Amino acid sequence: MKMHYSIPIRVKIYLWIIIIGLALSGITAFPIETELALLAKSGSGSMNHWLTTVYRAVKNTNQLYPYLSYGTDWLAFAHLMLAILFIGPLRDPVKNVWVVQFGMIACICIFPLAFIAGSIRGIPVFWRLIDCSFGAIAIIPLYLSYIAIKKIT
Repeated sequence: MKMHYSIPIRVKIYLWIIIIGLALSGITAFPIETELALLAKSGSGSMNHWLTTVYRAVKNTNQLYPYLSYGTDWLAFAHLMLAILFIGPLRDPVKNVWVVQFGMIACICIFPLAFIAGSIRGIPVFWRLIDCSFGAIAIIPLYLSYIAIKKIT
């Protein structure tokens, strides 16, 4: 069935922000050891100490157990697949509004994951807040898209 409405340009922009953000998150997860090395060399203070610690752990793990990084590869893959998922609402936002709703739910679910799993895994609070910022920021264009899509129907 053909859609009989025009998609507001702002909805397309919001969705492209999400698609690009997810794709970049996925692509940058593959070379994590190299990225951590660069970040550890460029920082200072407690953030640098944390990044250096994480870099050493990743480097040592990759040397001894390289197959464990396969989990990070799957994380990267999931981000790329989620980016593709958002092409649906880009093409037909009314029919695929559920994808935008799913995205908002995922943004909210970042918070309990970061604070529960982060606490269990010994992740510093400042890093958990950085992780939460992805959900806090991404929910804005998703919510604005959702409101605009609801106005179409």
